[in-house]
Amino acid sequence: MKINQLIRLILVLSISACVNRPSTANIPASFETGKVIDTVICKNDTTQSYALYIPAKGNKEALPVIYLFDPHADGRLPLNKYKVLADTYGYILVGSNNSKNGNDWSATENIWNNLSADVQSRLKIDSNRIYTGGFSGGAKVAGYIALKYPVIKGVIANGAGLPDGTSPANFNFSYTAIAGEGDLNLTDIVAFSKALVSTQTRQHLILFDGKHEWAPDSTMNIAFAGLQLDAMQKKIIPENDKFINDYIENSKERLDTFYNAKKLIKAVEECTLSISFLDGLTDKATWFHENMTSLTNDPLYKTQDRIQEQLLSIEQNTKNDYARHFEQADMPYWVKTIGYLKTRATTQATESPMYQRLLAYLSLAFYSYSNHFITANANPEARYFVELYKLADATNSEAWYFSAILDAREGKIDSTEKDLLKAVENGFRDKTRMKLQSEFQGIQDLTSIENKMN
Repeated sequence: MKINQLIRLILVLSISACVNRPSTANIPASFETGKVIDTVICKNDTTQSYALYIPAKGNKEALPVIYLFDPHADGRLPLNKYKVLADTYGYILVGSNNSKNGNDWSATENIWNNLSADVQSRLKIDSNRIYTGGFSGGAKVAGYIALKYPVIKGVIANGAGLPDGTSPANFNFSYTAIAGEGDLNLTDIVAFSKALVSTQTRQHLILFDGKHEWAPDSTMNIAFAGLQLDAMQKKIIPENDKFINDYIENSKERLDTFYNAKKLIKAVEECTLSISFLDGLTDKATWFHENMTSLTNDPLYKTQDRIQEQLLSIEQNTKNDYARHFEQADMPYWVKTIGYLKTRATTQATESPMYQRLLAYLSLAFYSYSNHFITANANPEARYFVELYKLADATNSEAWYFSAILDAREGKIDSTEKDLLKAVENGFRDKTRMKLQSEFQGIQDLTSIENKMN
């Protein structure tokens, strides 16, 4: 063979090898499976990162992914809560370490673009099963992304709804709303879900016994199962009769528990939820339709429904009464009121969720006043509301962080460090914010406080 022909042959073989080489985007990066990885640095922007959980079975095949958004940029928090569910359903979980309350929508888009691009470049993702979810402000982020990017097939909104100003419409994604019965946003969440019933959006509402918080795993399990059922209904994955029947049996067990406890409102909610999952998928939804009709005609249900409406009216009137006291320096009134609410919120009475919501309402109000006066450097007024904030919501990290700012302004270094430690103890994880806080620049022990966030 002539030299020129040999060279040409080598070139052809080389080009062919390059063309047929699999794309690195399709080769999953080497990550440990069955373990929450706290920090994966985005390749295109090293200031951004995310927590990652790959189910124990590995990522040899393309898997569904749920991007989760915590309001305080704690990506690992929801992954640690729901990793068992990820193993059960075979979902990859991704938690943003940058998305947080206070970001504008342009920052949110930048975070999403880097996050999703990095994940897709490293892992095998089922492009037909990309979901978002979040809690509180993170729920609004999850909804915003779904509204902007058609690739999202479903949203799990926990503790809040879609971005403010979003009207009910025929969305391209399924929408699962989750709220604790003591959540201050409960009435808005329920109202929006009910409004979606008249649209073509596949929507679901799941309520749990709790407050404004990430849902317990037993509740999120229902939401994850719902993603499977929605995917079957949309013909994205094959129908699985065993999975459908298992869901139905579990729902019937929950329904029996509510019925036997004479909690007929909860029983109707369970029927409504199962109808929303099963309609259009199986004719077995008929059983839930029939039972809901029977329950809503029951005199006891009508009595319980009337009482619930009365409680909602009392709740609104109580909020109006509180509003008249916010501008008054009336510490004894608030100490008595908060103590009363805390006592009533922990009982098993029908109205206890209302008292939980009222406490949450005061927490948000005290946060807003505290933030306003701290920003305005009105320290005495800020201190008044921060003390009320801590009293109403002692496990809220932001209350202790605000208190530390005021301690520092007052020259109380020991108290500053103690309150910062309390903030960390209650979940504060924003190292960058703490480092940039001007009031904390003179604290020598800041590094040791930072280390406790790990």
